[in-house]
Amino acid sequence: MCTDDQRFLTMAIELALENVAHGGGPFGAVVVRDGAVVATGVNRVTDDHDPTAHAEVVAIRNACEKLGSFQLAGCTLYASCEPCPMCLGAIYWARPAAVVFAAGRDDAATAGFDDAVIYRELVTDLPQRQIPTRQVPHPRSLQPMEAWASNTDRQDY
Repeated sequence: MCTDDQRFLTMAIELALENVAHGGGPFGAVVVRDGAVVATGVNRVTDDHDPTAHAEVVAIRNACEKLGSFQLAGCTLYASCEPCPMCLGAIYWARPAAVVFAAGRDDAATAGFDDAVIYRELVTDLPQRQIPTRQVPHPRSLQPMEAWASNTDRQDY
């Protein structure tokens, strides 16, 4: 018997395989709500010259546009592979009900997509990071946050 998880993971995997056949990366994602596909996405990094165009991010963008919302309440995101740290951040901002994936991060690393360095960098102090990162004091640094906090018409997210 094929569960919904198996069915939608198969769809994500098929999207990934089709993307590879067309020269793209081996990643596919499907956003589902109430048993129906809301949107899909495939890795478009090389096609779009966009390092953020991972399958999960593309699927989130497509689903949010279709739903007219910046959140995916009640949705499940299915991915052909465990989401990388960037995609995981986007997923948490989108707030789906669940995430289900097939291949793991070690499987991706074996294929040449090793994001272990990013996981390490996230817990590394700024001065020790591989890409030099620093906070520079600025007299106006808090103004955007203060403007946001005092805006009574803002839409929280």
